[in-house]
This record gives sequence, structure tokens and C-alpha cells, in this order.
Amino acid sequence: MSETVGADPLVAALRPIRSGNAFEETIQRLLQLIHLGLVPEGERLPPERDLAERLQVSRVTLREALKVLQDAEMIEVRRGRYGGAFVRPTPDVVSSNGSELRRRASLLGDRLEDTLLFREVLEVGAAELCAGRGLTGAEAQRLQDCLEATATAELTDYRRADTRLHLAISELCGSTSVAAQYASVRATVNELLDCIPLLPPNLEHSERQHTALVASILDGEPDRARTVMREHLAGTAALLRGFLA
Repeated sequence: MSETVGADPLVAALRPIRSGNAFEETIQRLLQLIHLGLVPEGERLPPERDLAERLQVSRVTLREALKVLQDAEMIEVRRGRYGGAFVRPTPDVVSSNGSELRRRASLLGDRLEDTLLFREVLEVGAAELCAGRGLTGAEAQRLQDCLEATATAELTDYRRADTRLHLAISELCGSTSVAAQYASVRATVNELLDCIPLLPPNLEHSERQHTALVASILDGEPDRARTVMREHLAGTAALLRGFLA
């Protein structure tokens, strides 16, 4: 018998994850539990085994996501017979960052989802065009250099390096209009991303996707480039929606 939302209030927030961005979407689902009040402050999240089964993610992915929330002081992990992950009152620093993110998002209003969708259209299309047109030696080297910069960037400089890589793809696709529009959209998105802490597991995942993306472009695989870029952007959107929930 299938579960219904009415039978279990956690079903809506703990749907199985189907995309390739399991880590980001696991964080999003856990944040939804907390922000929607499905697990009130001071109460315990469902056991790890239950969460992993509901979300259909590995225990390793789940624990990495829980560690992020623990580091952000959104949950407290207690050991022992009566242990588990308990929802904590939102600390001032997280509350401040969250308030600023919501303030900036509110300025966009209905344009927030439109901005994320427009970004997807631009970047997925740019990745496909790059892979299809065949880059020159200098152009290919530029992508490789940008990829290396994101892989070696310190946390304080990562956002800038990431932006440069994505801008390079938009500029190398062959359309100056796409590049100009993307620069505007990325500036808007960065205002929101700057309110979200940089999460090391997320950055590691992003770097794997960056590597696959650049490889698909340089190998001349337009369909693969589209797929990787779409998955990559879905992870970012999931984090934003999670922190805004």
C-alpha cells in the first residue's frame, strides 16, 4: 500500500531522492523538516536508518548531510541509548544569514524561480553549444585553467573561481548575447549564494561535476554536457530552496 501525506506528515518532505545531487537534496529535505516545523525544536529527527530508507540515499550521504547541519548548529547529535539528532534553536549567526538570504530573495519575489530557470536555460544551452562547436587550443586551455582554479581555490576564493568557470563556458559558446545575459543572471544568483555557507562535501561534489562537465565539452559530447550541467545546477537550486524553506 502506498503512503499518503495524511497518514504520515513526514512523507511530503522525505520523498525518495531521484537526481544525481543526493548530498544537496538530502540537506534540502532535512532543512524542510526543520523549517516546516515537522520536527520541532528540541525533538529528535527520525533514526538514521529510517531517514536513509525514506530518502533512498546511503548512510554515508545522510551522515555527511547531518554533519553539515550539526556544524551549522541547527541540530545536536547525542550519543547513547537515548541519542540521535535533535533540532536546536536557530543560533544567531544562522538566523542572521537566513534572514539576509530571505530578505534578498524577497526583493526578487516571483522572479526568484524565474531567475533560476533562466539560468538553467542559459547554462545548459551554453554547455551544449561549447561541446558542439569544438574549442580551439587556447579556448580549451582556458577551460582547463578555470577548472584547475576551482579545484585548488581556498574557501574564501571558491565562489569567484566557480563564477569564472561558468562565465568561461558562456563566453566560449559562440554567442555574445548568451554571455551577457548569463553575467547578469549569475550576479543575481551570487547575491543569494553569498548568504549560504560553503559546505566542503558540496564543494567536493561540485568539483566532480565540474570535471565531468569540462571533459564532456572538450570531448565534443553535447548531450553529455547538457546532462551534467543540468544536474550541477539542480544541486545549487536545491540548496537555495532548502535554506529558503
